[in-house]
Amino acid sequence: MKTYLLMGIKTLLMIASKLWEIFSYVIRRNIRKFIQHQTVRYDVQPLSPLSKRKLDLVKRKTLVLDLDETLIHSYHDGLIRPNSKPTIPPDFVLKVTIDAHPVRFFVYKRPHVDFFLDVVSQWYDLVVFTASMEIYGSAVADKLDKGRGVLKRRYYRQHCTLDCGSYTKDLSAVSDDLSRVFIVDNSPGAYKLFPENAIPVVSWFSDPSDVGLLNLLPMLDALRFASDVRSVLRRNVHVNRV
Repeated sequence: MKTYLLMGIKTLLMIASKLWEIFSYVIRRNIRKFIQHQTVRYDVQPLSPLSKRKLDLVKRKTLVLDLDETLIHSYHDGLIRPNSKPTIPPDFVLKVTIDAHPVRFFVYKRPHVDFFLDVVSQWYDLVVFTASMEIYGSAVADKLDKGRGVLKRRYYRQHCTLDCGSYTKDLSAVSDDLSRVFIVDNSPGAYKLFPENAIPVVSWFSDPSDVGLLNLLPMLDALRFASDVRSVLRRNVHVNRV
């Protein structure tokens, strides 16, 4: 009798533990959504007639976007340690084959990335430039693009240059007019050859209250009126140095 009672208690505890795990999962997911929707957003106002005329005098520019730790963060199965696994569910899971081995990538979108892409795609021609492998970077870009066609131009690891163990990105391959192209990247080493064409952004891994992308919007809004992006961004060269 005592044995059956102990078994019953153990079963109830297991069920309760499982229910709590499911409940916690749902709560964490909904809290993340709530925080992201409550955070202040950038209010995009229509241009005045004078601003429209000013914008007509300059050519449309190209904004180059990094992926990992700039727009998203991910990890793949097999390498993540149990104590470093994020406590919230990923936004999407990618299944790719690398060197004949199936690999799952658990991808987290930086807060407000969808809103960010919606806004800046109206201001600039967008280009993805990542040091990641194409099979992974292409799949991530597809998920972020969501069929809108705003991330059609893409550059991957094979387009980078390996320099002292890190990958650098050649912006002249994106555009031969460096006055109209610039990059947003969390890694200074990636744009060290083009410091006057770069806007640094703090690396993102998991903070659900992050507003790094929203903080970029006022500068990006104003920068589209510049005749040469370098005339503005060179003021921050000391920040971008490796």
